[in-house]
This record gives sequence, C-alpha cells and structure tokens, in this order.
Amino acid sequence: MSERFLKWAVKRHYKALGYKVSLRRIRLGNSEIDGEAIGPDGEKIAIEIKTPGDDIVRGIGQLTEAIAFGYNKAVLVTTLRNAKKIDRTIFNHFNWALIGVDSKGNINFQDGEQKKTLGE
Repeated sequence: MSERFLKWAVKRHYKALGYKVSLRRIRLGNSEIDGEAIGPDGEKIAIEIKTPGDDIVRGIGQLTEAIAFGYNKAVLVTTLRNAKKIDRTIFNHFNWALIGVDSKGNINFQDGEQKKTLGE
C-alpha cells in the first residue's frame, strides 16, 4: 500500500469529521511530520504516515517532537496489517492514536479502547 493511498484515506477521514487537513511536510525542530489536522475547536493533530517498510520508532520520535511543539494529539497512520503488529503501549500511555488503513481505504483505530472501524 502506498504512502499516497494512506494519505488519501486519513485525509478523507478527518475532513468528514470537520477538520481542515494539510498533508505536507511540516518542519518541527529536529524533525518533520507528514501533516496536520485542525479541528473546528482549534484542536491540532499531528499526522505521521508510515508504510510497512518505514521505521515506526522514527515515526514515534517525530510525533513526540510534534507534541513538544504544541500539537494536542498525535496520530500514526499505517496499513492495517502493520498496525496489528505494533505494540500499543506507548500509544495508550500518551493517548495517541494508531490508525490502520485496510485495502479499501477504511480507517481502523488500533489504540486501546478505540479498536474499531470508522462507521461502526
């Protein structure tokens, strides 16, 4: 699954919830994130996209930097198959979201209690 497809799916999800979504590289100190979603209430969500061949630990570091730079929430987006293999401890501890995207573009939350498919 391509990075472009993952970006399309997550952008569609957040836009449907009323967020303004920008999926362009955003430089933050020593790293950069793949995009952001800004809610109607001003909530800022950092978005990091990782394909199966990418380094998940690096993505977690990028999201940590985003939180340090004022983002309210952090979301790591990857394929559903990859998301199911990732240990969720850090996501649960910091209340971050781990999103898996299936081959049809459906969003599946993989973080703790939100383990559900969008639309359920």
